Amino acid sequence: MKSPLLSLPGAVPAEGVDEGVAAHYGDLFREQRALADGTGFVDLSHRGVVTVTGEDRLSWLHLLLTQHVSELPTGEATEALILSAHGHIEHALYLVDDGTTVWAHVEPGTEEALIAYLESMKFFYRVEVADRTADFAVVHLPAGSIAEAPDGAVVRETAYGRDLFLPRAELEPFAAKAGPAAGLLAYEALRVEHHRPRLGFETDHRTIPHELGWIGTAVHLQKGCYRGQETVARVQNLGKPPRRLVFLHLDGSEVHLPPPGTEIRVADEGEDGRKIGFVTTSVRHFELGPVALALVKRNVPADARLVAGETAAAQEVIVEP
Repeated sequence: MKSPLLSLPGAVPAEGVDEGVAAHYGDLFREQRALADGTGFVDLSHRGVVTVTGEDRLSWLHLLLTQHVSELPTGEATEALILSAHGHIEHALYLVDDGTTVWAHVEPGTEEALIAYLESMKFFYRVEVADRTADFAVVHLPAGSIAEAPDGAVVRETAYGRDLFLPRAELEPFAAKAGPAAGLLAYEALRVEHHRPRLGFETDHRTIPHELGWIGTAVHLQKGCYRGQETVARVQNLGKPPRRLVFLHLDGSEVHLPPPGTEIRVADEGEDGRKIGFVTTSVRHFELGPVALALVKRNVPADARLVAGETAAAQEVIVEP
């Protein structure tokens, strides 16, 4: 969906999977600083919105998700994954229950496949699944924001701020009151700073939760009975995921950021060195400079100097080797 906020002064449209909202509004670093200071908002209205209602909604979702949600308190935010039978990540859901409905926002374009899977698993449970993307827009308020959520909005509050499920008719009136708009590039820069993985960016067809540090935040290790749980338990007990997520400080003298997919090598091995990973997200941060998230082989030493394409990179451990 194309956001009406693309008509705001300076708005430059995002591309690719994030098409439909603004990448920035003319000043990337100012927008980052505003979010870091707890002011402004981010238009995430391109994300999918899925709801689950019915008496059995929490107990039913508990059987399908990696997270413990059977007794999820009203208003408490959580996140969860849906895995394949082999434990590979297929969906990431950002959830809150308002007392009668579970609200989730998901990656743009994934809601149709997610709903198809959920519908196939309803059986005799008293639940209703709905795609509410056309009716509700997601807006992010940073931590510390004093902006008020309008009537009719559902609030999902985390350590990083508040996600509002806002009626689409309220998007423009809310934007007029909420302070300066920040684009998706500013939001992504802070996501990278906080080492937060994103489906479709840090994941590929074989990613398992342990590789990204999603154990604990999106996976509850004390529950079973969900698809892919056997893989999660086996890797947790053996402690050997094949890859690990790292944070990279990139050489600031380079003019261009290494794009996602850029091969990573160990610097000491020279240009002919073996590929040991790849860049997943790269950004320019207002304080840290050029930084990135990347997946590398588990056994790469934590102190190894790396090269992303032609750019020197120093790694910071996210997932322990």
